[in-house]
Amino acid sequence: VHLVESGGGLVQPGGSLRLSCAASGFTFESHGMTWARLPPGKGLEWVSGVNSEESFTTYAESVKDRYTISRDNAKNMLYLEMSSLKAEDAGVYYCGKSSTRWVHEVDFWGQGIRVTVSS
Repeated sequence: VHLVESGGGLVQPGGSLRLSCAASGFTFESHGMTWARLPPGKGLEWVSGVNSEESFTTYAESVKDRYTISRDNAKNMLYLEMSSLKAEDAGVYYCGKSSTRWVHEVDFWGQGIRVTVSS
């Protein structure tokens, strides 16, 4: 299993960023996927999840209405569109693979990509 995040970087408060996660080594269309983040000095925080068919998505309250998770099963790609970014959104973002078609029980994480929100 390989999960490779990309698209992170420095963005100003109020700005937008799109993270991508390239998946390989497993049947992507059969697994739910998750985004989580590790803020500086804090523990891992779950951000969003999507089931295998993209018929169900869920978000943490802190990012609801600002973030959008999506996936392209034909391309084995997972995305996270982030808008109206705040300083507290900064951290290392990880994509994770669920052991089932749903968003529970992540059994593999990518290496992460850093997002910095600063003026």
